Amino acid sequence: MFGIGEFARLARVSVKTLRHYDEADLLKPAHVARDTGYRYYRASQLPRLNRILILKELGFSLDQIGPLIDQGVDQLELQGMLRLRRAEQQTKLAEESRRLAAIELMIEQIAREGQPLEVMIKDSAPAWMVSVRDVVQSYPEIGRLYPEVYGQLGAKAMQGTPVAVWHDNSQQPGDIQAEAGVLFTEPVAVTGRVQCYQLPPVRVASYVHHGSFQQFKSVYERLTRWMEETGWRPSGPCREIYLHIGNPVRQDDESYVTEIQFPVTQFPVEKP
Repeated sequence: MFGIGEFARLARVSVKTLRHYDEADLLKPAHVARDTGYRYYRASQLPRLNRILILKELGFSLDQIGPLIDQGVDQLELQGMLRLRRAEQQTKLAEESRRLAAIELMIEQIAREGQPLEVMIKDSAPAWMVSVRDVVQSYPEIGRLYPEVYGQLGAKAMQGTPVAVWHDNSQQPGDIQAEAGVLFTEPVAVTGRVQCYQLPPVRVASYVHHGSFQQFKSVYERLTRWMEETGWRPSGPCREIYLHIGNPVRQDDESYVTEIQFPVTQFPVEKP
C-alpha cells in the first residue's frame, strides 16, 4: 500500500483532493492507521480515482459522480447525461460570447469618447413618410412593424429610405411610441393603418453614425451631452434614417450607416 502522499504523486493529484474525496465518500482509503490516522491506498484504486477525475472534468458534481460510479449507470443513461452536459456547456459558451462581445463594444465606445462628435445643424429636406405607429416594449421590437409597411409598398419600397421615428413615451412604464416607415420624395397610396403624410422641413441636429445598433445607447448619451453643452434642445420626435442596413437586420452589424436627427431649438447655454 501507499501512503497518501505517495499515492497523490502517483495519481498526479493533491493530498487535499484525496482528503476531500474521502470526506465525500467517493474514494475511501484502503486502510487508516488507528494510532496515527494515516491514510493508505492501493494501486487498484487508481482506476476509480481516474473515473472520478474524468467525470469531474466533464462538469459533473461530486454528488452526481458517486451514483454514476457505484450504481453502474448503463451506456444509454450515461450518453443522455453527457448530452445534457453538452447542452449546458453550449449555453454557457453562448453567454460568454455575448459577454465578450459586450466587453469589446465597451472598449470601442471608451476609445470613441475622446473623439469629437461631428454634429451638424441643418434644415432637413421635406419628405413623404409611409409608416405604421405602435407601442413597443423595447427599441429592437420596432422591427415587427416594418413588414406591415413593406407589405403595402411591395417593390416600390426599394425606391425609399427606411426610417424610424421615436415619439414621446406613453404614460405606461416600459411603453415606447415607435413609428416604422419609409421616406419618399412623393406621396404613395396606402390603406388600413399604414399612413402617408409629409414631413415638413425642420431644423435638426444631425449625426451620421457608422456602426451597429448596439452602440446607439452610447451615441445618444453623447448627443444629449453635446446638445446640453451647445445650447440646443430637442423640439420634436427623434428620427433614425437608415442609410445602409443589411437584410435581415442585425443589431451587431458594424457596417451599418445611420443618420440620427433631433429636431432642435436653441437656448442659451447655462453657465455653472
